[in-house]
Amino acid sequence: MGRPRNPKDAWLPPRVYRGKSAYEWRPKEGGAVKLCSLDARRSDVWRAYEDISKSGKGLFTVAKLIDLFLESANFKDLKPGTQDDYRECKAKLVAVFGKAPPSAVKPENVRHYMDRRGQTSRSRANRERTFLSLVYAWGYERGLVKMNPCQGVKPFKAKARDRYVQDWEYRAVYDRAPESVQRAMEIAYLCAARQGDVLELKRIQLQEEGIYICQGKTGKKQIKQWSERLRQATVRYGDIISPYVIHTQDGHKYSASGFKAMFKRSRDLALKEGAITESFTFHDLKAKGISDFEGDKRRFSGHQSISQMEKYNRKAEVVPTIGSEQSSQTRPE
Repeated sequence: MGRPRNPKDAWLPPRVYRGKSAYEWRPKEGGAVKLCSLDARRSDVWRAYEDISKSGKGLFTVAKLIDLFLESANFKDLKPGTQDDYRECKAKLVAVFGKAPPSAVKPENVRHYMDRRGQTSRSRANRERTFLSLVYAWGYERGLVKMNPCQGVKPFKAKARDRYVQDWEYRAVYDRAPESVQRAMEIAYLCAARQGDVLELKRIQLQEEGIYICQGKTGKKQIKQWSERLRQATVRYGDIISPYVIHTQDGHKYSASGFKAMFKRSRDLALKEGAITESFTFHDLKAKGISDFEGDKRRFSGHQSISQMEKYNRKAEVVPTIGSEQSSQTRPE
């Protein structure tokens, strides 16, 4: 049964109700679709209802379930970097599942999606599965869906990343990048910072001792001490006064996807021109910074444990061999 109807609204079409500002059609699968304003004529309300019924646009779909989640307080409570990442996930998922009713998506459909997506990126397949599962779990708690098709679908086993970016590889991409990307690369490398923390960096965080960074993922607060190279990376550029250290031409913060595309173009150009032979990600620059740092790497990285830090310490250790200079100095008598 639908919700009780006010007697004065008996003329309304099936499952159409007065909302706060408009007449809304509320399909049995959940959600609400605005038809027209509350001051519209009865004939206009019926016409809008008939149009949406014939077109099928009023159906509650996976795309609409995702949109409801993105408008929710749960989503807004997430960190900005996570929000940007999930919006990227949305684009991929909607292209495949968007027009289907949520109940039509089964675990085998999610598995098939992951197997195909995993051919290009297993990490992104895992991430998109996580996002879809989060959306369905949110919808389940609110009576919008009856099951979560991601339950029981195993993610790909994560392979520890061990890519170390050589100095000449770094320089090859740096030389082909626009200024904003160059500066972001320098801050990420010199401070062992994640992309999200670099893009969120504001000028108010540039303090006398160094750059104040609160890591978005761990919450660790640090002041990264100044070096001349780091100061150069944070000098204002362009004619725009912006609160952000790294910003667009109109002074706004870069979105995660927009910045990622810029870095990718620079890296792919270096690959195309043969300046580098193997791809690497922006996040690999944090690992390069930790690997190259000579000192207390755990303290520098902000990780709580040595095991966490070692995941980013990717530079091959140089050890003596029999007959090498170091081994001869320690040779037993």
